[in-house]
Amino acid sequence: MPNATSNAAVLLAAATTVLLAAQASAAEPTGGAPAVTDPIATLVSRLDLGRYKSAIKGLTRFGDRRQGTDRNRAAIAWIEAQLRSYGCANVERLRYTYAPVDKASRTPPIRADVPDAAVGGGRYRGPRAPTGVNDDPMRQPNAELRNLNFQPSTPGEREEVYCTKIGSSHPEEMYIVGAHMDGIGWGEAANDDGSGSALVMELARVLSSADVRTERSVRFVLWNNEETGLNGAYAYVAQRAALQGVESPKGSGRYPEPRWLGMVQHDMMLFDHGRPREDGTLNPEQRPDADINIEFQSRSKQADGAQRLAWALVAANEAYASDYPAVVGPHMTNTDSTPFMDLVPAISVRENERGTQIGAGWDPHWHQPTDLYATFTDADFRLGLNAAQTTLGAIARLSGATLGTPAAN
Repeated sequence: MPNATSNAAVLLAAATTVLLAAQASAAEPTGGAPAVTDPIATLVSRLDLGRYKSAIKGLTRFGDRRQGTDRNRAAIAWIEAQLRSYGCANVERLRYTYAPVDKASRTPPIRADVPDAAVGGGRYRGPRAPTGVNDDPMRQPNAELRNLNFQPSTPGEREEVYCTKIGSSHPEEMYIVGAHMDGIGWGEAANDDGSGSALVMELARVLSSADVRTERSVRFVLWNNEETGLNGAYAYVAQRAALQGVESPKGSGRYPEPRWLGMVQHDMMLFDHGRPREDGTLNPEQRPDADINIEFQSRSKQADGAQRLAWALVAANEAYASDYPAVVGPHMTNTDSTPFMDLVPAISVRENERGTQIGAGWDPHWHQPTDLYATFTDADFRLGLNAAQTTLGAIARLSGATLGTPAAN
């Protein structure tokens, strides 16, 4: 396997290029010279609110998509069909076995040499609202949805789907863009994590267009079993980390698992209505100063590279996001980037900070029957669209995306 230093060096060079590109794109043209069209801006313009909402709505047809159920398997098949329809190459499934374990030990430690409490998600200050997981089906008033979600999860074989945009000049190097497609709570899992899954699918659609080339590969992964302890992401790392950068068959120029350069996870993208009031209630509207939270884990072995990757997304947000800014925090936790964070620069993108805000009740629909497509407004969906603009801008720059004619690709 490649060492961490080589990964960090590649990411540093790429992130520097991104920051310089952001400065250049913000500069006014001088001397009467015609402005040069930014291909990344063209790619970002191919995202739109209607398509993003439609992708979320499509996922909610399968209810909460709880792992180990027929509705979960049907959702995976639907996602795979969508990826194929976009022209995304190398659509594959990763298979693994899931057997529930005691809750006290269901999630592997973030770092074997650092207690989980020392890593954590930061210390919250201020009013809190109740949080938890709804396990009562009768709290879902919609009988049709309640019946759709009624089949319980059973242990056994699991699958998750991914596809890859193959790099034209460096197919042996890759960025991973991910979100989890399973949910819980007896709702539709529209926000957690239909919003992140739809984002990843939309990026796969745009970057898989026939006129798009990327120098480096980009993989789009829809994780399973996130809600049970990041099991799908851990299975991916366990099966594929050792395959990085191995040409197979030798001399073919094909790399089933290109060397990881960075991993960007998306988990809950829609709801930033602000902190709870003293009585625990929240503002019913998206707050005017809503933002996109980009987090790295400061105690990870790849913290320096992860922070650079986070700032590369901020630079792309400044250049391409239409409405909401991005902020960076050091407390990434409890998401599918965790299994990667000691191996490669890994970050998570969210509506709020995971530990200090979501964990303190900033989203009252988290794991609840109210996590429905109909719960959210266009102002909410637009926050997710801005997150898509942010990640697409950064990944397109980092992977060296350019535009040409379909015949040339």
